[in-house]
Amino acid sequence: MRIIRNFLALFLVVWALSSCSQLTKIEKSKDADYKLTKADEFYAKKKYRYAQQLYEELFPSFKGSQKFEDLYYKYAYCFYYDKTYSDAENLFKGYLETFPNSPKAEEVDYMRSYCYFKQSPKLELEQVNTVKAMNMMQSFINTHPGSLRIKDANEVIEKCRAKLELKDARAAELYYNLTQYRAAALAFADLLNSYPESAKAEQYKLMVVKSYYKFAKMSYESKQVERFEKVTTEYEDFVDRFPDSKLLKEAEEYSNLSKNHIKEIQNEQITSSAK
Repeated sequence: MRIIRNFLALFLVVWALSSCSQLTKIEKSKDADYKLTKADEFYAKKKYRYAQQLYEELFPSFKGSQKFEDLYYKYAYCFYYDKTYSDAENLFKGYLETFPNSPKAEEVDYMRSYCYFKQSPKLELEQVNTVKAMNMMQSFINTHPGSLRIKDANEVIEKCRAKLELKDARAAELYYNLTQYRAAALAFADLLNSYPESAKAEQYKLMVVKSYYKFAKMSYESKQVERFEKVTTEYEDFVDRFPDSKLLKEAEEYSNLSKNHIKEIQNEQITSSAK
């Protein structure tokens, strides 16, 4: 196995050197059409970095000619296939500005938006590109209402929304786990307002009720009645929103506990006053 691995490594080195040598010879040529043909061959063989180098050198030679649009188109895709999405997005944008009436304009407009989606970072990081991808895809849908890519654009938007929802849900859960219950209640309420059609909407509302209950229990006695009343108010809103929810019973328990706490506090206050 070691012999085979060494052979393969040697083969790859020889192949890479051969390709580099071939590219160097092509670059030395003064024949722009020949270099363009070779660039297209590299592109067809998915050797995008070699194709990109040649296309870049050929910009001055073909700018303004009939071949320039195809050259620019493939040049932009070289960066996309090489996963340098920021550069690809910028080039797709440049293509649209240079060739706004091209038959490929719709495709390139979609790809520009898709580049933002490909740059969407890990969940823990800021989701600027995720939001940008959503906005760009919505703009694409509005600009190309009859496009066959609208389904794909909507799927990208849904994936982005799901990612943003998950990030916000984890932040709300973190507040709850850190016993920052008021912040958790507000965060879960924001989640519900931002994603009312979410499959987890009922769970978010339950967490609002639960968080306010925990917050009320931790409060000074002078604030508890007001805060336990907030729990019952949120429960009533739960009933209005989700009258058939399987989580309704659990939410009702927190409402009943809150009412009992209010009665206890009020009875204690009456007893104290009587003394």
